[in-house]
Amino acid sequence: MPVICIANQKGGVGKTTTVAALAEGLSEQGKRVLLIDWDPQACLTVTMGLNPDNAKLTGYNVLAAVIRERARPAIRDIVCPTGDPNISIVPSNIELAQAQLDLVDTVNRETVLRRMLRGVRQSYDFLLIDCLPSLGLLTINALTAADEVIVPLQADFLAMKGLVRLLTTIIRVKERLNPSLNISGILFTMTSSRTLHSKEVMEITRRAFGDRIRIFDATIPTSVRFKEAPAAGKSILTYAPKSEGASAYRLLTEEVMRNETG
Repeated sequence: MPVICIANQKGGVGKTTTVAALAEGLSEQGKRVLLIDWDPQACLTVTMGLNPDNAKLTGYNVLAAVIRERARPAIRDIVCPTGDPNISIVPSNIELAQAQLDLVDTVNRETVLRRMLRGVRQSYDFLLIDCLPSLGLLTINALTAADEVIVPLQADFLAMKGLVRLLTTIIRVKERLNPSLNISGILFTMTSSRTLHSKEVMEITRRAFGDRIRIFDATIPTSVRFKEAPAAGKSILTYAPKSEGASAYRLLTEEVMRNETG
C-alpha cells in the first residue's frame, strides 16, 4: 500500500490539484484512497467538499496524541468520507500550524506522521499526502512517512531554480531518516504549448535531471478549470471530466499505477 507525498516548497505549483485529481483517477480504477491533508491552509479539505471550520477532529489532534503518547484520537477516529465512496480524507485546518512548534521539542520528531499512519496503511490501496509549501518539519515528516514523492514543477524558470533545494532535502531524508524513499517523478504543471518559455523550462529540466530522475510523460496544462473546481468542492476529473486537464491527470494515474505494478 504505497504512501505517496506530493511536495514542493514553492506554493502555487499544483500540489493540491494533483493530489485531488490523482485520487479521483485512482478511484476510477477501483482503488481505495486515503488523503492526508498535511497543510494548515486546508486546501485539499476544501477541494474534497469539506469545511475546515466544521472539522471537530483533524490530523493535528492525532499528531498531538502521538506526541503525548496517547492512544486516542487515532487516524481511524478522524477519517471523513468524501463525495466519492472510494476516497476518504484526514482533514486539516489552521490548527495544524501549531504542529510546527509542537514538533520542535519532540523526541524522534521527524517520524510522528509515520507513526500516525501505521494503523491505516493496510486498509487502503494508496495513501496520498498533500504537503504545505515549505521544507519545515511537517514536510520532513511527510517525506519520512512516504514510500515515494511526486514533485509538481511549474513550467517556470524560478520554479525550476528551486528544484535543486527540494531534491537535496529529499536525498538527505532518504540518507538519514527513510532509506526506502524514492522520487516517483517530476510532473510538469501549468504548461503552455503556446509559449517558448514553458517549452524551454521543460527541456532544460529534462537535460539536467532526466538521466537520474523520472519525468512523467503527463504534462498538466494551464486552465481556468483548475481554479474553478475547488470552489465547487470537486477535483478536475469530476468538475470537467472531458477537459484537457482531466485527460492529463488520467495519464498520470496510468503512469503511477504502472510504476506500482512494474
